[in-house]
Amino acid sequence: MIKVAVLDDYQNAFQQIVEIEKHKDKFDFKVFNEPFVDEKEAAVELEDFEALFIMRERTPITANLIESLPKLKYIMTSGMRNNAINLDVAKKKNIIVCGTEINTNPAAEITWALILGLYRNMKQEIDNMFQGYWQTTIGFELKGKMLGLIGLGKIGTQVAKVAKAFGMEVCAWSENLNLSHANELGVLPMSKEDLLKNSDIISIHLVLGERYKNLITKKEIEMMKKTTFLINTSRGPIINENDLVEALKDEKIAGVGLDVYDKEPLPQDHKLRFLPNALLLPHIGYVTAENYSKFYSQMIENLEGCIKNKPIRIIS
Repeated sequence: MIKVAVLDDYQNAFQQIVEIEKHKDKFDFKVFNEPFVDEKEAAVELEDFEALFIMRERTPITANLIESLPKLKYIMTSGMRNNAINLDVAKKKNIIVCGTEINTNPAAEITWALILGLYRNMKQEIDNMFQGYWQTTIGFELKGKMLGLIGLGKIGTQVAKVAKAFGMEVCAWSENLNLSHANELGVLPMSKEDLLKNSDIISIHLVLGERYKNLITKKEIEMMKKTTFLINTSRGPIINENDLVEALKDEKIAGVGLDVYDKEPLPQDHKLRFLPNALLLPHIGYVTAENYSKFYSQMIENLEGCIKNKPIRIIS
């Protein structure tokens, strides 16, 4: 029987989705609902496991952690890309790493939840309703506003289509923007500087890499209008977090909607938590019943394939 550790299952979803009894003859599952305090605790807790089921970019599967897990043979991650896994060391140790499919539409949907939440002051109005107040703020309309998309891939494309349905103007920039694709969508290609200067809402939809780390700093924020709202459902380090906090304190922009952060879970005392012009979500862009069902069922399929020496969905 293979011992399997299910990591970072914050909502205890694994036991709701997977019929564990069906697999008890092959797999001995242990679910970890809380993140590890540090890598040392992770090494101690995981030393007896042969397989890890992990959520993308939660617990870092570093070189040191892999080296400290002598029994580890298999790593199953959500998604087909996970920058938190040291793939080079995994390969050296002959550890098979497999991924899963992922629905991209939830990330586009949560983007619009943040945009609408900010534009119609949802947090304030909901909080005030519970305090007994009625109509305390004035919102804005989306129709006719300019949405600037930094990234026009799968998620950015879905966001653009919704914006068009709302009657918005849409522009986009990325280092490898597909001009013909933008034209088909009715999206105006712009330089990064022009997008920052002209957009009423700026939404980030990029894959984090060295070229996009700290893409938005104090310099870029200074280019934005004071009425601009900035949205990030991609990865935290794309925006310089310290510069963002200072800009929000000084009201350099109207506000920010975030689902991602430099450090996750976001520390309880983090400055972002105390800013009235920040609408914050706990990285739930991909957290849906449909996605979780896909993740865990395919992780089990992957592991069964590995046991039969026929691994599938390998990440190399």
